[in-house]
Amino acid sequence: MLKGKAAAITGSTSGIGLGMAEALAAQGCDILINGLGDEAEIERIRSGLEDRFGVRVRYSPADMSRPDEVRAMVAEAEAAFGRLDVLINNAGIQHTEPIEAFPPERWDAVIAINLSSAFHSIAAALPGMRRRGWGRIINTASAHGLVASVEKAAYVAAKHGIVGLTKVVALETAGTGITCNAICPGWVRTPLVERQIERIAAERELTIDAAARELLGAKQPSGAFVTPAQIGAMAVFLCGDAAEQITGAALPIDGGWTAQ
Repeated sequence: MLKGKAAAITGSTSGIGLGMAEALAAQGCDILINGLGDEAEIERIRSGLEDRFGVRVRYSPADMSRPDEVRAMVAEAEAAFGRLDVLINNAGIQHTEPIEAFPPERWDAVIAINLSSAFHSIAAALPGMRRRGWGRIINTASAHGLVASVEKAAYVAAKHGIVGLTKVVALETAGTGITCNAICPGWVRTPLVERQIERIAAERELTIDAAARELLGAKQPSGAFVTPAQIGAMAVFLCGDAAEQITGAALPIDGGWTAQ
């Protein structure tokens, strides 16, 4: 479905972002992946995507906290593939602490990576999408883009901001062939969430499995984690013809979390 298209996906060397990269590559889309990790492991991921799906895959080490590197990443994708049709803003970090104790530098880092990087990548990608008359921008928000939780001031603020940014971009691009939507996952067992499970286990002297059940039970009525593959399938759908009139939406995949 996406043969001849090219995508850039931030935060895609693991977890949700890698799930979306795999889903788009399976549809024939060339991919620029981005993220942190061991150099050899990232090369294994990059070459593995090329070998499995027969598409071109590049890696950018761009630091999402640096606006100049974010914009340069978009330019690199356009230069490598001759176009950038799909932009997925997925990079994110977390810090949990009561607001009065929340370190200002952690607030700045979360806002920069989880929110401001999306602004910079969208601003850089839109001119080319407008010239071609087609584009798909997908922002990974969160259930925390729709509701709040304690001790997550920066993360909740950033994810609510992503939902608002999504709506503005959708309005500014309406009728141009470009759509902009946010996917709002609930708990996904990513490395970021795994660290939260480990913290619960340590604080409450639970096994990892018991801590995971406790995490799910507090928020996600389905009692099951959302998978990166499920989120990847939603991203593919949003790139397709059936979704051409879906824009400005914040779409939960959260096992009922935000229905409560």
